[in-house]
Amino acid sequence: MRRTVRQLSGTALAVAAAGLLAGPAYASGTGGLEVHPSSAVPGDQVTVDTAACGDGGTAAGDASAVGAGAFTLAPSAHEREAIGQFRVPPGAQPGTYEIAARCAGDGRRVTGDLVVTLTSPRAQVHPRGSVKTGVGGALGPDPVQTAAGVAALAVAAAGGTWLLHRRARGDGI
Repeated sequence: MRRTVRQLSGTALAVAAAGLLAGPAYASGTGGLEVHPSSAVPGDQVTVDTAACGDGGTAAGDASAVGAGAFTLAPSAHEREAIGQFRVPPGAQPGTYEIAARCAGDGRRVTGDLVVTLTSPRAQVHPRGSVKTGVGGALGPDPVQTAAGVAALAVAAAGGTWLLHRRARGDGI
């Protein structure tokens, strides 16, 4: 039994080591399809680029999964990269979509993921209105409550002054 466990453990260790040495498939320098921004809302323009097609290579892009159709990747100013753009259709539903490109020279297919959301991560949301804490403010929306609060403070101040005055004369409290 122990011998079988050792053999299985050794085999599992060898498989894990081979996986670590091989590394991920996209790390070989040829690259996959990079999608910028990786998260977009309907109506956004998306740029894709790849170095997989070689120096001066072109590619045919396919964003039909998200409903944008075909687009072209042309050589760019970046070394050995082809770049292209498409617009996310206004009717695109939230989800993760595979964007693909096929290199013109060797027919290599590269892919990348685009996440479509309904809210933009770049847009900041600013709060509106007042904070409902239950404490209220000095100048609240109700003038009757404001007047009652001012009157209560005036009575408390007058009473405190009267008590301090009596104590200073020695009358006691």
